[in-house]
Amino acid sequence: MATLLYNNLPALRPSRAFNAMLNDMLRDTLPAVNQPSTSFVPQADVLESEQGYELHLLLPGVAKDSLNIDFQEGKLTVSGERKAPEATENNPKFRRVESGYGTFARSFRLPDTVDVTAIEAQLTDGVLHLTLPFDQKKVTKHQIEVR
Repeated sequence: MATLLYNNLPALRPSRAFNAMLNDMLRDTLPAVNQPSTSFVPQADVLESEQGYELHLLLPGVAKDSLNIDFQEGKLTVSGERKAPEATENNPKFRRVESGYGTFARSFRLPDTVDVTAIEAQLTDGVLHLTLPFDQKKVTKHQIEVR
């Protein structure tokens, strides 16, 4: 038989959630980084609809002209660079760095059903939206009627 314990004395319950206390404790023990990194890996979301796939890459602060999107041998590669602000007299120096700077590259293997000639890319509000439509000429499912 299991014993359940319940603290019904609100004065003895912690006022903050356990996760928040644990995060604070770990954050204080980890060394603070005060120099920007030289590379990072952007986060990606992949969505699928009837028309094809959508790929969303989070690239805050990345300029359009520093992005490269290539397709070779069945692999789509998005690469580029997010430059860190330089510490000068006018710019303040870094005290803590939690965001990613430097070069990045993400590769995705695409199925044969994607029409690579119709891929579109748009960068808005720090999110790169790639539209990967299905090739209507290639059929992946086909029901064959028995006569």
